[in-house]
Amino acid sequence: MPEGDTVWATAKKLHSALARRELIKSDFRVPRFATVDLAGHTVPEVLARGKHLLIRIEAETPVTVHSHLKMEGAWHVYRPGQKWRRPAFTARAVLATAESVAVGYSLGIVEVIRTASEPDVVGHLGPDVLGPDWDPDEAVRRLLQQPDRAIGLALLDQRNLAGLGNIYRNEACFLAGVHPGAPVAEVPRLDRMVETSQRLLQVNRDRKVRTTTGMAPVGAGMWVYRRDRQPCRRCGTLVRRGRLGDASTTARDIYYCPFCQPQDKPGSLDTSGIE
Repeated sequence: MPEGDTVWATAKKLHSALARRELIKSDFRVPRFATVDLAGHTVPEVLARGKHLLIRIEAETPVTVHSHLKMEGAWHVYRPGQKWRRPAFTARAVLATAESVAVGYSLGIVEVIRTASEPDVVGHLGPDVLGPDWDPDEAVRRLLQQPDRAIGLALLDQRNLAGLGNIYRNEACFLAGVHPGAPVAEVPRLDRMVETSQRLLQVNRDRKVRTTTGMAPVGAGMWVYRRDRQPCRRCGTLVRRGRLGDASTTARDIYYCPFCQPQDKPGSLDTSGIE
């Protein structure tokens, strides 16, 4: 599932393949941008902003290819002539240089906008957990603006801090000893929880196998995410699954240990083992 670490790694890969190179072909397989031709223009940089990807293009009026992976999207980079690893009909954008071909599959959003208009699509985001603008104090301030909101919903709100998805919000809640449904105002050491959330993505951004426990083998990498009805790795209590949403947020699965994350008494667990 794409989260901020996946998007950061994707931006790094695309930047390595495209930056400072001239495009020899562009192909946007969405009706609104089907006639856009970026061939002959150079890509100065590719960067991530939370879960958004920005591929900047030099032109008389600079433009940006803005994409969002949503749940199933991915960008792959190939050598010219190399067989694609996903069906061609799922491709939504193709950018080619003489040395490489970048293909965006099943993108939730793909559009070509003026670079000057980037704030219209990412300006609402909070501090980027993997960005140069990361500011934990600002993230805490934004979270506290809605003190009665469930922490599990507030962490997913990209206006508070950009980059966290469902995996990391569940893992961060477990490591803080907090039930995802607990109000923000009742979370002890909210600043520490924010720092833990950032550290989880930081240590995983270059890994091929995502892990929050420090153990890489398949099935051992998560504390609670998708481990419902399995023993908690700390206390042995069976992990539970539920749903959490509100009027403005679609309900999504939550995973928690009822002993380590009691609903009536938020606590704090040792997070020093995050590596």
